[in-house]
Amino acid sequence: MAGTKKKKHSFPSAYTVIVIVLILVQALTFFIPSGKYSTLEYNSGLNKFVITEASGKTIKKPATQKTLDNYKIKINVSKFKDGTIYRPAAIPNTYHQIKKPKRGIFGTINQFLTSQVQGIVDSVDIIVFVLILGGVIGVVNATGAMDSGMMRLSEKLKGKQKWLIVIVTSLIGLGGTTFGMAEETIAFYPILIPIFLLAGYDTLTAVAAVYLGTAIGSMSSTINPFSTVIASNAAGINFTDGLPMRALMWVCAIGISIIYTIRYAEKVRKDPSKSLVADQAQEDKDRFLGDLDLSEKSDFTARQKLSLIIFALGFVVMIYGVQQLGWYFTEIAVVFLAVTYLLIFTAGLKESKFVDSFVSGAGDLLGVALTVGLARSVGIVMENSYVSDTIMNYFSNKISGMNSVLFICVLFFVYIVLGFFIQSSSGLAVLSMPIMAPLADVVGIDRALIINAYNWGQGLIGLIAPTGLILVSLSMVKVGFDKWIKFVTKLLIMIVVLILVFLSIGVLL
Repeated sequence: MAGTKKKKHSFPSAYTVIVIVLILVQALTFFIPSGKYSTLEYNSGLNKFVITEASGKTIKKPATQKTLDNYKIKINVSKFKDGTIYRPAAIPNTYHQIKKPKRGIFGTINQFLTSQVQGIVDSVDIIVFVLILGGVIGVVNATGAMDSGMMRLSEKLKGKQKWLIVIVTSLIGLGGTTFGMAEETIAFYPILIPIFLLAGYDTLTAVAAVYLGTAIGSMSSTINPFSTVIASNAAGINFTDGLPMRALMWVCAIGISIIYTIRYAEKVRKDPSKSLVADQAQEDKDRFLGDLDLSEKSDFTARQKLSLIIFALGFVVMIYGVQQLGWYFTEIAVVFLAVTYLLIFTAGLKESKFVDSFVSGAGDLLGVALTVGLARSVGIVMENSYVSDTIMNYFSNKISGMNSVLFICVLFFVYIVLGFFIQSSSGLAVLSMPIMAPLADVVGIDRALIINAYNWGQGLIGLIAPTGLILVSLSMVKVGFDKWIKFVTKLLIMIVVLILVFLSIGVLL
């Protein structure tokens, strides 16, 4: 019919994508057999190893190296006693299928709903942090400090926009490779996005600069205690083995990511219509820049400067605490709650305005907070269905007889699959290394290459896995998952080729 407008189909939101993935994973658990490896865990109170068999039966054994040798776990006993290996380690050659938990229609529906609630409960520390952060940002915005500060910054950025991407990606990448900076980067988006918009870029560029920094940085882990160190210990080697190759991978992968992002960003700056999010450009400016008028000069008061300094110090304390003191989200949330109370004295807002601004700011990030919890639900379904061990056992059997180059390249793809289903880097390390590391001896390669395949595989899938942090990051800026996939696909292929070259060279050397 003439004049009838074609209906525009939009890609599902972050919530819907996670629910779709949850349904698909839940469907898979009906077809993948349930199974478990026996595990070994150190009990410090008893000073004994507790062996948990697939049947659920537990056995206590002396916490000695001989016990570990008997179970063919090539890990130094001291690593269990000093807390380095704090998760149950899988015992090689002990996989057994178990009876699949009975569910039925109502049981399946119950699992579907319960896993989402449980995911939110399990993620409550991150959720509280996100809400408090949103509240703090709401207060700082209400003072006008953010607008005044951005106006001054926009003057400094002229002609130097590219350095934004270089500095942000490099610094966050350093955090990723050294101490596994990941969820903490959520805090940077509300601050950096307006700066990127003022530089002439789009919101997707801001996500790329931050998220590629954390994802590629964590993937190229050098001394990250939550992946490289714990995986090396679980594989029975020193984490410094293979360190030069990992450092070189970080330089190459981060370098490629920066160049890739700059090429896209500069194309957008010169021609905004080339942006993958051009259809929401005005909406993004209204949301993140508000009524900011760059042509109008405004006073940057001492009160506003002090508020921004206190806010910035919160990030400094957060980074120090995470890196040096082993803080997690409860401690980080406390830091920003303290910032909130300090702002009471510096913001200059009336009590009602202060509270309204905090509540409104927290409300703006409520969707992000819920996304964090929903993403956790997929892992809960996997754990309760006991299919993760089955997947790992299947792959370990398939790759054990391959030649060395093919073995390490296929193992990289195996870890991509395992990383999709098991999002915890430390959990995947302790579960898989006692099984996978001995296979290196069979094919005659260095165990350090197993660590590299693990790092690079489970790290790389983080770029696109809906069960990971990417949907949370995209929901911060309301960018669709389809647009991110369109942006990152070519980069993903380049990094895969780079990794396969590095792994092959590692075997041949």
